Amino acid sequence: MNRHQASHDIIKARGFAVYGYDMSAEAGSWELELIRSLGSAKIWINDRLNTQPAHAKAVVAAGLKLVTFDDRGDGAALADLNISALVFEDIAELKGKDVRSGVEFMILNPEIELYRRHRDNLTSVLVTMGGADTYGVTIKVAQWLRDNSMCATIVTGPAFQHKGELDAILTDKTEGVLTHLGAVASLAQEMARHDLAITGGGVTPFEACAGGLPCIVIANEDFEIPVGWALEKLGCARFAGHHRTFDLAPVFEDLPIRTMSLAALDAVDLEGVRRVGGLIRRLEI
Repeated sequence: MNRHQASHDIIKARGFAVYGYDMSAEAGSWELELIRSLGSAKIWINDRLNTQPAHAKAVVAAGLKLVTFDDRGDGAALADLNISALVFEDIAELKGKDVRSGVEFMILNPEIELYRRHRDNLTSVLVTMGGADTYGVTIKVAQWLRDNSMCATIVTGPAFQHKGELDAILTDKTEGVLTHLGAVASLAQEMARHDLAITGGGVTPFEACAGGLPCIVIANEDFEIPVGWALEKLGCARFAGHHRTFDLAPVFEDLPIRTMSLAALDAVDLEGVRRVGGLIRRLEI
């Protein structure tokens, strides 16, 4: 992965080895050295938005099978398997020898199974905009919740860079109550405490929906816009727009929490890891 010490520490704490590489390194210039150091690798799995051809060629030339996730890059054409569960537009343009798309291939935390439940009404709101929240969307959401006298729990990740701005909002005297959790041992467990989540357009809203938790989605990146619309079409979320122009007021009107929760449980299951695992195992044969 890229060199980010906090993330490295988390991975190591969970018992995995981690190799940090320079993101500016030329594609194809570092992969072979890593493969040789591992010695026995058979499959290379990417979670990269835009795999370059030189990178993919280096991996394949070393004799490994290449698997990639949600990859829009030209290098994906060399992939033996392209799992694109988060792609909801221009699916026919996805590259790869075997391309699989659809929510059924979403890999989600199996712990969610412990907390799946149906919600009937709105009593508690969770805000979680990802590990980094690059654009500080949490701040804008917190301001709106404060100004509208709403109560919510705000969870931020290990790479969150806007704590000072958030602290200023939290210390402001308002009728609503905003609680900040800087880190949670289990996001799935925290989600279980709430009836609505405000999230970005990545994997998080699908994790929420798998547990029966309806969402309001704000796109952090342009490619997350189709995700927001897709979740709204499934009936388990409302899409508030891109982070530069989102509006929470209309999406909060007459929220059918009961209906959205039922739709969420129906639309997103936890079998994606089994389905994807089976496809990857076939590559080893």
